[in-house]
Amino acid sequence: MGADRDARTLRDPFAGPAAEVRRALVRRIAATGALEDPAWRAAFEEVPRHLFVPYYYVSTFAGYERLWCGDRDPERRGRWLRGAYADGPLATRVRDGQLLSSSSQPSLMARMLDALEVRDGHRVLEIGAGTGYNAALLAHRLGDALVTSVELDPEITESARAHLAAAGRHPAVITGDGARGCPERAPFDRIIATCTPASVPEVWLGQCGPGARILAPLATGLLVLHVRDAEHAEGRFLHTPAYFVPIRGGAPARSPVPRPAGPTRRALDSDLFDFLLALTAGSLDPHEALSLWQREQRPERERFGVTVSGGRQWAWLDDPEGPYAWPLGATRDAW
Repeated sequence: MGADRDARTLRDPFAGPAAEVRRALVRRIAATGALEDPAWRAAFEEVPRHLFVPYYYVSTFAGYERLWCGDRDPERRGRWLRGAYADGPLATRVRDGQLLSSSSQPSLMARMLDALEVRDGHRVLEIGAGTGYNAALLAHRLGDALVTSVELDPEITESARAHLAAAGRHPAVITGDGARGCPERAPFDRIIATCTPASVPEVWLGQCGPGARILAPLATGLLVLHVRDAEHAEGRFLHTPAYFVPIRGGAPARSPVPRPAGPTRRALDSDLFDFLLALTAGSLDPHEALSLWQREQRPERERFGVTVSGGRQWAWLDDPEGPYAWPLGATRDAW
């Protein structure tokens, strides 16, 4: 293992300076309260993020600017390396001005991995391979054989595999529709998604073992579901806001819902109200959502949850059987 690491260091001219900025990133993440688990801290300290983002795009007034490790300008190479270890998301694939894939903000990844509550021996399915960095963190924690990552785009799959190999990791990276899971590698103890579905793909439940946990972006939040069996799961949202690209394949995520017009619009410039609008889209009129928001005194994300039961799924406030519940996402038409 040590010889392999030495060989990779020789092939990576950025290994030395990257180690310094990586340690600084880990300190910043730990200062937010994440990475209390020593195993996850070790993963973030040892997995070289720069190998997963050999180039990325930064937004400018004129569009996107590409930074990459092979730039002849040392100043631009320095910007690339510092950006690779900044605590922010990185746009990694852009087509016709549209963001297709990104590497998530490291501190958000750390909070998601903490919330996943993995244990030694757990089998994990990741929906959305992205750069491969998240799969590398999981593989560092659990071992390559227990990690599966599914990605719809074969170019992204191939790129993720190459990045992982450069970092000395070889989990299963499969080209497929993440909305359908990965039945050939099931059952899983944990499923984590890095793209946003319109509702919970129920096939995921059927690929889970008893007591499994699913963590997925939904609306603009992070939902943690506890799986009872192939037809039943329930859970709440974390406090953390999260903005991920929509899942490709399966049912698409719905477009954002316009805010209600009127004198209160400026007062409602809140990401929590945006979350409520997204969670109730297609079920509640925006003015009904506004009324609920005001009546319940601007509820935080963690007061909301989702129940999946017998082919139905619904979102709710405070209580799954309470007065505030509505059909969710792609299931609304069949409600």
